[in-house]
Amino acid sequence: MGTVRPAAVAAEGWAWRHATRLKWALSDVSFHVDPGERVLLLGASGSGKSTLLHGLAGVLGGDDEGESRGALLVDGMPAADARGRAALVLQDPDSQAILARVGDDVAFGAENLGVPREEIWRRVRHALEAVGLDVALDRSTSALSGGQKQRLALAGALAMQSGVLLLDEPTANLDPDGVREVRDAVARVLDATGATLVVVEHRLAAWLPIIDRVLVLGEGGVVADGSVDAVLGAHGQELAASGVWVPGIPPAHPPAPGTGPGRTLLRAGGLAVARVRDAPVAAGVDVDVRGGEVLGITGPNGAGKTTLGLTLAGLLPPHAGRVQASDDLSRGIKGDPIRWSSRELLTRIGTVMQDPEHQLLTTTVRAELEVGPRALGLGDREVAARVGDLLERLRLDGVAQANPYTLSGGEKRRLTVAAALATRPAVLVLDEPTFGQDARTWAELVAIIAGLRDAGTAVVAVTHDLDVLDALRAREVRMGAAL
Repeated sequence: MGTVRPAAVAAEGWAWRHATRLKWALSDVSFHVDPGERVLLLGASGSGKSTLLHGLAGVLGGDDEGESRGALLVDGMPAADARGRAALVLQDPDSQAILARVGDDVAFGAENLGVPREEIWRRVRHALEAVGLDVALDRSTSALSGGQKQRLALAGALAMQSGVLLLDEPTANLDPDGVREVRDAVARVLDATGATLVVVEHRLAAWLPIIDRVLVLGEGGVVADGSVDAVLGAHGQELAASGVWVPGIPPAHPPAPGTGPGRTLLRAGGLAVARVRDAPVAAGVDVDVRGGEVLGITGPNGAGKTTLGLTLAGLLPPHAGRVQASDDLSRGIKGDPIRWSSRELLTRIGTVMQDPEHQLLTTTVRAELEVGPRALGLGDREVAARVGDLLERLRLDGVAQANPYTLSGGEKRRLTVAAALATRPAVLVLDEPTFGQDARTWAELVAIIAGLRDAGTAVVAVTHDLDVLDALRAREVRMGAAL
């Protein structure tokens, strides 16, 4: 992978507060990571892990974005002045897909570092091979699945050959085989280059074999620091109680099974689905969506899971075949969901997309939850009751006045789920509903989904998280390989 000079990273009493928040995202964080160390960064959802990675990468912004105290250092320099020494893969891969073609996108970071052209394209090919993204260099980035975009972002970071690799849940949207492949790709890169690694993952079991050290963030900064065995052995129960996924300590018991499925609300027959026109990613799909049941859509990355979910939700037209709503769901309007207006969809089919930021519309969390109920013409008292209930149930009451874009990835996911629930749709389509959740919020989301199921809602869950499907006793539809 070429010559890399591993970098040291450090925090010295560092703290950060977003411009729109009263509470500090992190405070009094101090640690030192030697060049070449491999560190797993843990903490409950909202503990500031992503904010710390952004700070180390020098991309938090200036004084208009927030306020800081203390210092973040890369090789002894302020992190904001050491850009290029640290490469960051974000929690949301869509926000890192900059250019239209795969090869150009992977090359972007290296180009900005002034790497010679011939060396750039050698790095691009090696990086794509390392992450297992076997697509043409001129493939459109918009045609990639969420998991493929995640590999694309990782390839771009690898091509920069920086001294520090910062990974924010790099395998969250990957299938189990993809998780292992990316973990192994990262390990090969580290073995070849000696680069320093700081990785954030909620599901940590896959990463433990390549990790030297664990840092845990909590109230008041770093609350645990040491080897994997030392930290998990001494603090395992405490960490699990705070929401960290600790191997061998499962989250709260899953809810009891529902009473069984009710009537079919949506029926897809001979369905072919396409993300871009005339390029189907799955065909021959026959499936019923039934009230009182969770339908799990699973399969490898690129098999068309998200595209199928959006088609069932009435947001993408079928490439072939049709989706038909029952009279119980259509309630007096035509039975073809793709022809429904947004207002007609509100109480019939709610959707939570894979990327939470694609659905954020307002400047506060509370206002975000009010959008749907107000569009339905509900009165102030009813809007306030629904919003207050959802803020409490989804553990968002403490950030009700915060700008949604300043939330953690897990908090953004819970916000978009809450926004979909605010209009009480009969069908709910969830794309990776447990993405970015710690063990505690995972269990809370599972309980909420189970409650919806048992109240008669039809839930479609597009997911790689087989644990959530098992907990919800879901009926699984497995998609095949991409066409």
